Amino acid sequence: MSKYYSGKRTSSVYVPGAEKPFRLSRSRIDLFISCPRCFYFDRRLGVDRPPGYPFSLNSAVDKLLKKEFDIHRAKGSAHPLMKAYGLDAVPFPHERMDEWRDALRRGVTYHHGKTNLIITGGVDDIWVRPDGELIIVDYKATAKDSEVNIDAEWQMGYKRQMEIYQWLFRRNDFRVSKTGYFVYCNGITDKAAFDGKLEFDIKLIPYEGNDAWVEGALNDIYKCLQAEKPPKASADCDFCTYRAAVHELGFE
Repeated sequence: MSKYYSGKRTSSVYVPGAEKPFRLSRSRIDLFISCPRCFYFDRRLGVDRPPGYPFSLNSAVDKLLKKEFDIHRAKGSAHPLMKAYGLDAVPFPHERMDEWRDALRRGVTYHHGKTNLIITGGVDDIWVRPDGELIIVDYKATAKDSEVNIDAEWQMGYKRQMEIYQWLFRRNDFRVSKTGYFVYCNGITDKAAFDGKLEFDIKLIPYEGNDAWVEGALNDIYKCLQAEKPPKASADCDFCTYRAAVHELGFE
């Protein structure tokens, strides 16, 4: 991991007063909400948190789900999961789907003129109702003995993710349903043997989003980026707690 992490970078660093709009991803907005101080170090000073290890299995599930739903997108048919849950919708056929899914390079974007920030996000899927209303869909994968849900406190990030996507598509003049869906895949671990394959229970979890917080968050982010000094650390930020503990020992 160390050979990919240099500690400090010069790209994607905010410069106050710059005329060029600054790209800000959905994940960076979530970082700000998690800890404004870590966000400031990252986007203002170019020092990001050390990266975690990739969730390769989750990525594989994500890729296969997209292929599966794309088959029905091409046919204009409902996926069996939609039918099982009585959802009158089909995968949204749009020429920009691949662009909207590309979180690293493109994604769905919106230029927020008040702050001169270009907000970006890479959506997993979009479904559409017969009346043209869009449904934001996000894929999740795990392996646990209990029933999957989105009720845990740490899953607030999942909900904010959904709401930012809803906000982005509304700002792009699409009519978007308040209710989005999580396609949650839970690996089955009580089989007698592995036999070279992992099977999943798949659950469709509805979530009624409220994107009213996004505008205020963007204004707060703008103020943070304009500041000459970093804000205080969040009380529950492990990274800031670690840095403070090292500093107390007399080390920088």
